[in-house]
Amino acid sequence: MWDEHVVPRLTDLSLRGHEVVELREAVCAGLTGRVLEIGFGSGLNVPWYPPAVTSVTAIEPSDVGWRLSASRRALTTVPVERAGLDGQRLDLADASHDCALVTFSLCTIPDAVLALREARRVVRDDGHLHALEHGLAPDASVRRWQRRLEPAQRALAGGCHLTRDIPAIVRDAGWETIDVERSYLPGPAMSRPWACCYRLLAA
Repeated sequence: MWDEHVVPRLTDLSLRGHEVVELREAVCAGLTGRVLEIGFGSGLNVPWYPPAVTSVTAIEPSDVGWRLSASRRALTTVPVERAGLDGQRLDLADASHDCALVTFSLCTIPDAVLALREARRVVRDDGHLHALEHGLAPDASVRRWQRRLEPAQRALAGGCHLTRDIPAIVRDAGWETIDVERSYLPGPAMSRPWACCYRLLAA
């Protein structure tokens, strides 16, 4: 009940602040053509799809998240089709998409490397991965707190990990990183275990 009905609503509320919105706009810049979006959630990226996006294939395990996205999908002219529940196993043809987008989802996918390998298969050879994720902090003191807090985080936030090394996951999945920016979201120091964000472009 908690994971299915409460977590999607909390995620929708917590990831729509203006600092995160600015990062969403930035990570969506440059998307073109047919886009695979892993972890579509409640559609918080929809307002930031560039005009060059022609369609979006949404992978979203939560029925509640998908229902929450209805009003945002209704406001866009971009066709959005829900095409699966599990990013680790995509029933999509090889090289059938131009780009992949994943935001704040690699933390909860059980095998994030497998999911990005599937995305690499589905995206054409010269396509790109656009990623915005939270993960392992650069500071040792913050990393210690991330390790301490992770068991509770996973239990309360749908399996969310705090200590995933996002650039390493992308690399291990067969993508080559073009650009990566890492920063903490604004806020008190005590929020840093949750606030280390990576914005990444890979091919």
